[in-house]
Order: sequence, then structure tokens, then C-alpha cells
Amino acid sequence: MSTRKPIVVGNWKLHNTISESLALVTELKNQLAAVRDVEVGVAPVFTALHPVAKRLEDTAIQVVGQNCHHEERGAFTGEVAPSLLADAGASYVIIGHSERRQHFGETDEGVARKARAALDAGLRVIVCVGETESERDAGETERRVGSQVDAALAQLTPDDVPGLVLAYEPVWAIGTGRTATPAQAQEVHSFLRGRLEGKLGSQAAGVRLQYGGSVKAENAEELLAQPDIDGALVGGASLKAEGFRAIVKAAQGDRA
Repeated sequence: MSTRKPIVVGNWKLHNTISESLALVTELKNQLAAVRDVEVGVAPVFTALHPVAKRLEDTAIQVVGQNCHHEERGAFTGEVAPSLLADAGASYVIIGHSERRQHFGETDEGVARKARAALDAGLRVIVCVGETESERDAGETERRVGSQVDAALAQLTPDDVPGLVLAYEPVWAIGTGRTATPAQAQEVHSFLRGRLEGKLGSQAAGVRLQYGGSVKAENAEELLAQPDIDGALVGGASLKAEGFRAIVKAAQGDRA
């Protein structure tokens, strides 16, 4: 079994006011206080990020930004720099989520630039990759996710490995209720592990791979038991403390 520490992150997307966010993380503080063998993170909206970070100061729960810009300063209205996320209390940032690619035109090159900037600012990064339904049906899953990984790694070095998490999120399973079967998810994760080894050599073994795509309490245990799945990037199921706690518990049992 892998010795990589599982990582489960709740991506709250565009949900929760500051008060709602604080109520949720207070529940999580109480329910996850004893967890030591799984790294846990939450990604609130930008307006709630600093208050959430303050509430979580005495805990092991990480605060995660949902996105960042690739520049530190400048005339970029509406953007947020990686260093500003760190200043607000974030330790991670999600880069290249499928919704950013689909709705905001993010490119593989842009994702790579953001990842480089975030690492330079001292953040760890969760780089998302995944194929659309049409790409999967056309047998192009490996080509697509492989090109996304190659682009993300183009600006990284082996020294960046400790700060890198890769999240496979099939676009056809984001917010649709559809989920890749454990076998389908493991197949792509195994491919990604091999791709990383080709680029990073032996250090690829240290990169954690998350699965994201309609992960919930009911399917988490079987998904997280797969040998190359090191955690989950959770969407809707992370908005309720009890459901998120169940996914974290599922991650506890899958590593010796």
C-alpha cells in the first residue's frame, strides 16, 4: 500500500456567506479534531477566506484558495495574486478546475503559469486535469489528461514535487451526479502516475493524486481504496459537515 498521506479537500465553489462559512468550519473543527492521518482542507469563497483561516488557526485543517492569477501585481481588475491568498491564510490553491477551463477560458498554458506563480509565492497547488464526455467517448482520455499534465509540469522542476497535488476530475462527472467507477478512476490515476514518472523520475511517487467528480459519502470508501487514489477533491458533498466527515473517514482506512 502507498505511504502517501491522503488529502481530502472540500471545494465550496460559489456557496456560503462569511457567517455560513464560519458555522461550517466550526462544525468541522469539532468533528475532525482527532484526525491526524489524513490532510484536510477547505476552499471557501474569497470573501470568507481570511475569517475561515482565523477560525482554523488552532487546527490542522488547511485553507485553500479556489483560484489565483499568475501575476503578483498590476492592472488586473477582479483578480487575486497568490501572495494575497497566502497573506489571507491560505496554504493551498486549486489551479485549472474544469469549471475555470469551461466557463472562463483557462488554457493549459495559463494553468501552468498560475501553478508556477503559486509555488513561487509559497503556496502548494492542486492542479486539476480531466476529459470531457465527448473526449472519453472518443477514446481520447489519456491524450487529453496527458497533455494537461505535460503542460502543467513544463514550468515545474523535481524540487516542486512536495508542493504539488494532481486532481483527476472527469468533466462529465462534475456536478452531474455521475461518477467514474472505481476501476475507471484507478485506470486514469495509474496512467497519470506513469506520466509523472516519465517526467519526474522516482520523485513522482511523492505526488498525491486526488479524484474529484461527484464524490460523496456513499462512494468514497471504494474510490479511496484504489492504490493510486490518494484522496478526494469534493464539491457539493463538502457543504455539509457530516457528509464531508464521512469522506475523510473513508480516506483514513485506505492506507497502511
